Amino acid sequence: MKSARNIYFPERITNNSQLVFTQSGLESNNVEKILVVSESHLSEIKKPTLELLSHAKQMGLDTSAVLIGDGVVGQAEVLAGYGARTVYLADDPSLGFHSTSVYTEIIHDAVSQSGATQLWFSASESGADLMPRIAARLGVGAISDVTQFSIEEHEITARHPAMSGKVIQECIFEKDGIRVLSIRGGSYEIGPAEPATANIVKMSVPEKDMRAVVREIVAETTEGIDLTEATVVVAVGRGVKGEEGIELVRPLANLLGAGYGATRGVCDYGWMAHGAQIGQTGKKVAPQIYIALGISGAIQHLAGMIGSKLILAVNTDPEAPIFNVADYGIVGDLFKVVPILTEEIKIIRSASA
Repeated sequence: MKSARNIYFPERITNNSQLVFTQSGLESNNVEKILVVSESHLSEIKKPTLELLSHAKQMGLDTSAVLIGDGVVGQAEVLAGYGARTVYLADDPSLGFHSTSVYTEIIHDAVSQSGATQLWFSASESGADLMPRIAARLGVGAISDVTQFSIEEHEITARHPAMSGKVIQECIFEKDGIRVLSIRGGSYEIGPAEPATANIVKMSVPEKDMRAVVREIVAETTEGIDLTEATVVVAVGRGVKGEEGIELVRPLANLLGAGYGATRGVCDYGWMAHGAQIGQTGKKVAPQIYIALGISGAIQHLAGMIGSKLILAVNTDPEAPIFNVADYGIVGDLFKVVPILTEEIKIIRSASA
């Protein structure tokens, strides 16, 4: 973990800071054959999938993708634009709802046809469901929730947060066989897309597993940007004190085009939907900027946001644990700080317009 490099008291803020982000790439000595399991939502490929394709392309790897769903054939060109040379496509009305057994069959078939030496999933709910089943069928191990990895010939060294993010494990595969891993969203940058025509291989759709039939998906709706794909995330803790505080912060999130999340305590109180929960038992995010307002910094919450590139924290307690991982901190009352931040950002936006 990192110590807070700059802790500001509101009355001492005198100038603006310019933030510069860098991203280091990884190099590979030998070309590996990568198969990326893509994910989409509302006819768009999810950002974590584009991150994986971009990273594989940057490393110069031979990359393919498997695409499953209903009416998703148009997304194959998107995958090709980000580096997938071949797209193994299963497009059928019966695949509109996620089906663990059917999706597993299709991915297993794609692995066989592609001759992949590595299989990459996003560290999402879908990835957590499918990855262990695929690994078991292939008779190999798997590494989940990877935040960084390197490849040398066929060997992978992967870093994986453990114990609620208190330690980072360095993992390797001990046995031969295909390497299976899931990578946390936000770990790598999305590169530019290039015009490309997808080489599509149509996959056969297996019969439904009648032991488990998905008839309907009832999802808890959350407003705004998907937290797992947001570049900026604004999150609140119990320091907001109630729904009035939630609404006080909302204009700041909207102004920044940010995902709006919360700690488990806020969601348990019913101030925000549980779909907005960030933490060990909630969503894991890795935005470029994470703004923590009224959040003490319990280990369980840090586990869900420790991968953020830059963290700004606001808390009345100068000894709050959140400051131990923050890059910038403001010791103060969020009910006073947030309106000032919102107005200052508006002024900056107006000046640069």
